[in-house]
Amino acid sequence: MAHIIIIGSGIAGLFAALKIADSGNQVTVITKQRLKDSSTNWAQGGIAGILDKTDLEGIDSHIQDTLSSGDGMCDEKVVNEVITSASECIHELLKIGVRFEKNDSGDFRLAKEGGHSSRRILHSKDATGKEIERALSDAAKNHQNIILNPNMLAIDLIQKVHGKPSEGISGVWCLNQETDRVETFSADSIILATGGVGQLWTQTTNPNVATGDGLAMAWRAGANVKDMAFIQFHPTALSISKDRPFLITEALRGEGGVILDKKGLQKWQEDCKKCFEQSIEAPLPNEYSFTLGFSPLGSMATRDIVARSIDINLKKTGENNVFLVTSHLDSKYLQEEFPNIQSRLNRHNLKLGIDHLPVAPAAHYIVGGLDVDSFGRPILRDENKIIPSLYAIGEVACTGMHGANRLASNSLLEAVVYADKAAKHIIDNSPVSHDLEVPEWREEGLNLLVEHAPIVNDLMLLRSTMSQEVGVVRRFQRLERASRRLELLGQEVDLIWRNSLASRDIVELRNLILVGQLVTLDALQRSENKGLHYNSDLS
Repeated sequence: MAHIIIIGSGIAGLFAALKIADSGNQVTVITKQRLKDSSTNWAQGGIAGILDKTDLEGIDSHIQDTLSSGDGMCDEKVVNEVITSASECIHELLKIGVRFEKNDSGDFRLAKEGGHSSRRILHSKDATGKEIERALSDAAKNHQNIILNPNMLAIDLIQKVHGKPSEGISGVWCLNQETDRVETFSADSIILATGGVGQLWTQTTNPNVATGDGLAMAWRAGANVKDMAFIQFHPTALSISKDRPFLITEALRGEGGVILDKKGLQKWQEDCKKCFEQSIEAPLPNEYSFTLGFSPLGSMATRDIVARSIDINLKKTGENNVFLVTSHLDSKYLQEEFPNIQSRLNRHNLKLGIDHLPVAPAAHYIVGGLDVDSFGRPILRDENKIIPSLYAIGEVACTGMHGANRLASNSLLEAVVYADKAAKHIIDNSPVSHDLEVPEWREEGLNLLVEHAPIVNDLMLLRSTMSQEVGVVRRFQRLERASRRLELLGQEVDLIWRNSLASRDIVELRNLILVGQLVTLDALQRSENKGLHYNSDLS
């Protein structure tokens, strides 16, 4: 029996854990907070996929939409593999107990989101991720071959031979946040399913655990990264004063919601009033949207286009937000279909189908990540070799599926398919338990971090730098400024790190700075605008 460690408890990590555990291997799931504290749990929209394997036209349409969204940078082989695997993997989710929404006839109610040419997204109201997380967590808790370790923060991977990443990985050091002590875990294989990097920016739809830990750990262990500049900013995050951004799912636009700026909203309202006075049918808001200047699809264009159109509009007008308009739609239906969103809006006395929602872009998803092969195995920098005993799946990995821009609701699909691929590869290759001795964490001579103010200040500076200089629309001068600031921040934090006992805030800040540097460097090196990377100096 082999021992597999999985770091992360979202859809990718837990699906892989269940598959491997079912094969008779021992699995330990390490997660930073509670099991449910993952980006998966926050996902609203759904999972895209064609359930009928014989629906070749539907499958081809999904493939073409994905390729189009990826702006010519998708790996077509990967896209084909993932989308054709959708039926099998989604049916496995159903067997585990995931409850997707159905209509009165018992058929799945399929949603449509930006960039999709048809309804093909399975969802559970507006809390699909929460439902998937519930089902997977329940199954993992009840599995005899799975050990769950919450409140355990992974610090660094342990190499079989220090300084030789090509020899593979033998374990991981983790900070037990209940005891404040570093613990050592050995493993025959390790799967990174650590999620994204949203906490790099001031405004993000990601949970507080999204600090790029897996990316940073793997980089320090010799792994290569790819397409780090491609950061997806969700165009419609609720933007109210100092409130934390709250995702307004793309499915709301799929039901007819329209994005208008202040000028467009006023003009539409004026024309509606005139029509009412003349007893004629009022116009729909679609034709009043500034987004039509960027794409004929307007509010239903892909996320990169819509987010960029909003960002440019806000910079021109000086406003803090635009509006997501739904007052032309059935209020009762919207409130029933999007109860999670309505519950959040209640805090601000806003109603779907009645009030105009103030929205603005917020950091949402990293399309780039660890460069992995077809089984999710990270590739070494400067060498066309994999790192033995290490896998990366979900948002932390760059498979080539998304290209330069992720199509809405493709992330959960990619995560579950690659979790399946990684799990099968581990099972088929029967990792042998070597019972290797792994080195303990050394903390002799290190001091407890007493003053946390410098860490807090550095984190604020990091986030403001990334938000101002490495946002939706970029320029070379701003990117160079960000690079200089991040270099100084990295040096300062490294000095603190070398002299301090491990703590969550210093570990996360160290990781965020490194990932911020990788994002900025990739953006600086790009000579053309593609998908999510838009440099106004190149336009």
